[in-house]
Formats: sequence, C-alpha cells, structure tokens
Amino acid sequence: MTKINESIISAGFGGQGVMVLGRFFATAGMDSGLEVTWLPSYGAEVRGGTAHSFVRMSSSHIANPVVLLADSAVIMNEPSLDKFEHRIKPGGLLILNSSMSSRSVRRDDIDAVEVPLTEEAISLGNVRVANIIAAGVYTGKKGIFKRALLESVIEKMLGGRKDLISINIKALERGMEIGRG
Repeated sequence: MTKINESIISAGFGGQGVMVLGRFFATAGMDSGLEVTWLPSYGAEVRGGTAHSFVRMSSSHIANPVVLLADSAVIMNEPSLDKFEHRIKPGGLLILNSSMSSRSVRRDDIDAVEVPLTEEAISLGNVRVANIIAAGVYTGKKGIFKRALLESVIEKMLGGRKDLISINIKALERGMEIGRG
C-alpha cells in the first residue's frame, strides 16, 4: 500500500452535508485500514449557519487531529472560501462549489477545481447529493480510494435505503468523471 498522510477540510453552510462528507472521508479511510481522525465543528451552527470538519488519514500514527494546513479542502460556499482558502498547503487541492460562491479561488499555488456542485446535484434529482459529488471529484483527482470501497461506505452510511444509495452512487460517479476530466 502507498504511504498516505492526507488532511482534508470540509466546510460550508449547515445543511449542505459538510459533516456527512467529513464522516464519509473518515469512514473510507478506516475501511482502507488507515489511521483516521475526524474533528467536526458544530458550535452553534444550525441549518444555514457555517460548519466545518477536519479529517486526517495516515498510514502511520496521527499525533494531533487538528488540521492547520490541509492537503485538500472541499468548500461548499463563499463564507467558507473566505475562511479556509489560506489554510491549504501550496500544491494542495481545493474543490469549490461555484454554485454558492460569487468569487473564484484567488490562489494560484493550489489546484483549484470550481464545480457548480449544487446544479450538478439538482440535475441528478436531489440537491442533497452535492457533497457526494464533491467526494467523487476528490477521488477522481487524488485517486486515494477505490470506487467499490466508496460505494460500500455509501451503503453502510445510508443503512440500506436503496433509493438514497442509488442517487448517491450516481453522484459519486458524476463527481469522479468531473475529477478525472
């Protein structure tokens, strides 16, 4: 197995699935046999407020769950872009939901992928899968996880709800297409 040491910030409004996305990455890491930490920040956030989570995945021991500079970030809205754009390592990956940001990524020292995740999710039939499209973009760009593993994580997290499993797998596939493209 390739040595992995990856940190991911997921950030957006409450209700955009940011915590689910962080848990998704953490579960995928654990199911891959990696050491994992997941540090959600709920605070006083509610639907419409901002929320974020930090995930660290490593082939070796993780001493600290805090992510000061991330390897990757999934940013679901403009306030989160303002807050976290500077917290990505040079050469890192930033996936931006351009549907929810009036501005583009300002840094030129990172790989910025701007995708209208909200519109992509609506075109699939469920706005709530924008986060899983983002997970697919991440997977397509990074290649850390295999598709079959991620599909099993979706099935595990959705507890057998076939209607939701199907749309989430379509969202994952669409995101992977975008990430590879």
